Amino acid sequence: MKIVVGISGASGAALGREVLRQLGAARVETHLVITAGGERTMAHELGPGGLQEVRRLATFVHDIGDLGASIASGSFGADAMAVVPCSMRTLAALAHGFGDNLLTRAGDVMLKERRRLVVLPREAPLTEAHLNSMLMLTRMGAMVAPPVPPFYAKPETIDDMVREMAARVLSWLGVDPGDALTRWQGF
Repeated sequence: MKIVVGISGASGAALGREVLRQLGAARVETHLVITAGGERTMAHELGPGGLQEVRRLATFVHDIGDLGASIASGSFGADAMAVVPCSMRTLAALAHGFGDNLLTRAGDVMLKERRRLVVLPREAPLTEAHLNSMLMLTRMGAMVAPPVPPFYAKPETIDDMVREMAARVLSWLGVDPGDALTRWQGF
């Protein structure tokens, strides 16, 4: 499998890192693209060396400005894409077809080729513009999944919550998350 992972400038860099870690453990080929805002947020949230760590987790890293990269074309054959976290700017660009950087172009490719696109928007509260962008993407076939922790899994740490949310992303992408995902067993 080939999965594109986009990381934009919303809070939640640890989620993007964990998705890449779990995809690597599942032996999935990953293609990473990070916006400038994503890099800045990553430096703040993950600290020194965080950006380098995230890049090392990916099979391939693409420059945000490289609109000639492999992932900018449907003929490349990526199976799916996750934008985790997804800023409201990136969400709006995806909803309105603005392929003005490699992340939004790769997302546009997923939509036009009818492939899986999973976006994890990170913002609260939401405006009508945010909600309209989410609705537009959903109608185009994308999965819009704000990163909501599954409290029934009884997470004890933030790392537990991040691991569970990332495992759900893998599942939505069509990748078996293995033991990282706590499945509901009923009451």
